[in-house]
Amino acid sequence: MSSIETAIHKEPHADASSSKLNWLRAAVLGANDGVVSVASIIFGVAGATNSAGFIFTAGLAGLVAGALSMAVGEYVSVSTQRDTERALLAKERYELEHMPESELAELTGLYEKKGLSKETAAIVAKELTAHDAFAAHAEAELGIDPNDLTNPWHAAFASAASFVSGAIIPLVVIVLPFGSLRLPITFVAVIVVLVITGSLSAYAGGAKQSKAIVRVVLGGVIAMAITYGIGKAFGVVGI
Repeated sequence: MSSIETAIHKEPHADASSSKLNWLRAAVLGANDGVVSVASIIFGVAGATNSAGFIFTAGLAGLVAGALSMAVGEYVSVSTQRDTERALLAKERYELEHMPESELAELTGLYEKKGLSKETAAIVAKELTAHDAFAAHAEAELGIDPNDLTNPWHAAFASAASFVSGAIIPLVVIVLPFGSLRLPITFVAVIVVLVITGSLSAYAGGAKQSKAIVRVVLGGVIAMAITYGIGKAFGVVGI
């Protein structure tokens, strides 16, 4: 096998790579939401009271509420998308059954728009129609794989899990026996997590890591500072 053939053989499929990066991006964003949300709640309550029990309870409530909110929101969103895709696929089945000639002409036109000559587009459309007309039209017209619709339950679980993976860090660190260093150590732990999520988000989006890290860390620091200030302004110290 030549070096060119080897390179082609090893080259990842674009669709597979894109899908993996999309999942990575969603997981990183979920983890980032989790760590910033729960850390902000923890710092807000810590600004109002030095009770470890109150701080942990508030952080735990924030973790559970945030994870459930992410899961429900993702489930509703993906379910709506899936219902729309199913309706479009049903419409396509009906048109293929009742207007096959028109659909063949439409498929030919789509391949012409992609750059094929009229003759080649007609050949491709006829061969794909003979092989699996429904799959061909679903992919070319709708951009949908009828055999691989997104599962809303999978999406909901993944969203909740990614949120928890980030949110659990400040929640665990804040209850460790660090005494007066509890908040500073939690702050450092959150910054470390934000640096990691910022780096991963840059990788997933193909962006410059330094800029992404600065944005993510700065956003987290501002959120924690504001909630801590609110706790100090409106709270009461220690029980």
